[in-house]
Amino acid sequence: MKQNEQQGIEYKDPKTDDEREKVAGDCAKALKLTIPMLIDDVQNTAQKAYAGWPDRLYVIGRDGKVAFRGELGPKGFKPADAEAALKKALGP
Repeated sequence: MKQNEQQGIEYKDPKTDDEREKVAGDCAKALKLTIPMLIDDVQNTAQKAYAGWPDRLYVIGRDGKVAFRGELGPKGFKPADAEAALKKALGP
């Protein structure tokens, strides 16, 4: 889109994990995200396993189990709720 080009936020679809990591890093910086985030691989392994479409936040506990499952976005995309769940999952 032309507006994205003007704002410098248009990217080609990443073909490698490294390319995807760079795009996600740029996004995190632009949005000033302070919560840790994980990036799915280019095969979309996590997306296929957790059905995160269109947007969904998950927190996976140290035991490998889902500690928080956010609602579908964009209205259900609540980073503060995920951050609270993450802090609880990590413990004191």
